[in-house]
Amino acid sequence: MFSSTLINIRFAQENDMSSVLGLITELAIYENAESEVNNTKEKLIADGFGRNPAFECIVAETNHEIVGFALFFQKYSTWKGKSIFLEDLCVTESHRNEGIGELLFNKVLTIARDRGMKRLDWQVLDWNAPAIAFYKKHNAELDSTWINGRITLD
Repeated sequence: MFSSTLINIRFAQENDMSSVLGLITELAIYENAESEVNNTKEKLIADGFGRNPAFECIVAETNHEIVGFALFFQKYSTWKGKSIFLEDLCVTESHRNEGIGELLFNKVLTIARDRGMKRLDWQVLDWNAPAIAFYKKHNAELDSTWINGRITLD
């Protein structure tokens, strides 16, 4: 269901990073991982808007308030070629079920297609039933056979 409120989807700017960090923290709380967030507004600005940006970010705003974001970056698949990895997509709790997540996801898909990307990848926690249902609605392949690996260099 889409809200009657006007939603503007646009590329994030440096001065949006405080709001984006707030949404990152909100997502971490939802995922029971708040203590793992050690990013800062300053690091987001340096990493996303410096000489070699590590990510791109789009935001959803209504009434001059950022209520959602999608953060993504280009990666490379040796089998398919250029791809986009959607690191996070989050809509603030008070604006969920208004179609904002759909708008953000579709914008990332459009960006991927417009840039000639061959794949869009992301991860979803196995217990996040609303997100899984959302992605299945888009006919996404949710692959349970691959194990995610990670080494944190902190």
